[in-house]
Amino acid sequence: MSHQEAAGIVGRGNREGAELFRRWFSELDHTAEQGGLSAYVFVMGSMCEVLRTFSLPVVFPEINSLQTAVRRVAHEYLNQAEDYGFSPDICGYVKADIAVQLRGGEHPMGRIPKPALAVLTNACNTYIKWAEIWERMYQIPIFTLDVPGTRAAGTQTWAGDADFENDRRYVQAQLTELIALCERVTGIKFDIDRLREVMGHANEMSRGWKQVLEFNKSRPSLFNALTDGTIYLGVTNGFRGSPDGGRYFTKLVEEMAYKAANSIGTLTEEKYRLTFIGVPCYPIFRRFNELFTEWGGTFVHSTYLWFASGGANLGFEYDLARPLESLAEGVLISVRDAMDSMFYPEHALLEMIDSFHLDGVVYHPIKSCRTTSTGMADNRRALMAARDVPSLFIESDMMDRRVVSEAQMKNRIDAFFEGLASRRRQGAAAR
Repeated sequence: MSHQEAAGIVGRGNREGAELFRRWFSELDHTAEQGGLSAYVFVMGSMCEVLRTFSLPVVFPEINSLQTAVRRVAHEYLNQAEDYGFSPDICGYVKADIAVQLRGGEHPMGRIPKPALAVLTNACNTYIKWAEIWERMYQIPIFTLDVPGTRAAGTQTWAGDADFENDRRYVQAQLTELIALCERVTGIKFDIDRLREVMGHANEMSRGWKQVLEFNKSRPSLFNALTDGTIYLGVTNGFRGSPDGGRYFTKLVEEMAYKAANSIGTLTEEKYRLTFIGVPCYPIFRRFNELFTEWGGTFVHSTYLWFASGGANLGFEYDLARPLESLAEGVLISVRDAMDSMFYPEHALLEMIDSFHLDGVVYHPIKSCRTTSTGMADNRRALMAARDVPSLFIESDMMDRRVVSEAQMKNRIDAFFEGLASRRRQGAAAR
């Protein structure tokens, strides 16, 4: 491969991901300008496979909200929602979205169209109350897909198990109801062959996403799970079930394979390999990452890449010969995994310590989201009891810069890396 070709492939995923993202918002803006409607969905169980079958544009309010934080205007949206009557204590994503609705869809990336319906799962308790707000604002139908969770840590079941088959049938019956609702809302008759086509594109994406995550076992790491990973996540959600989404991840696998073969890492000098637990600090997103990379630390993995992709990290592929049954299986397995990624991350972390060559674990509980933050301290204690791996516990927020103290975080992070350096020196002396 020539130098020019190499320059084209390295970083291609970030460039093309950003372009796809801009195009997605541009298409939503066009839909809003034309007075078209959309489906409001969430990252854990978006049901894009069904909605794309009916050609419904999908809107992810969680992604819209985090964009306001990344672009440093979230405080304007949060203040407006609080002035309207929403408590400072509730989810920042919800408040930012409420302000978007109050502004007629106005958003840093364009305009967001109004919903024709909302689809949600029980993966997050906030989803249910959030969708009820849209129901009242727009008098739209909302569909809640009740996905039976695992009964305890490490109890995911699979096809063939009696309990799993009961749960699968329960989910499939709800999918049939969702399809009927989409027919009524859109006036379009359900096409099973169109569903197969969409699911085929989703298979290509899931297959690629799993491979990309596995590639970061390489030394040096090929991408930063916090920064690059967030771009990949945007494509995972916004383009699930589309030809562009499938192709993107096939090409991303090619990029990672090239970087692995040529030892091209995400840092010039990788000193410490970390994993991240929780949701990123979007109000100072770039600077937050720099507080780690300045020490030579890079995030090789993150639970965010699991639950915020709706469990797509598993690489589950649908059986296109039995689309509805297989879709129910995939939803059940993936949404369960997304929930377990929030509530029982220590089990997966124990497996990752050696395979991803981890030097430390960073826990990031946030004010806005109790769902992802509750239990982190207990998970950390369980991890420390099982393995001798250094960990850092820092608190801030995913949206609200009023509770983000860069100076305080820097002190904690610097002390963490000083401890890692001392630990490494002691280990070298002992050897």
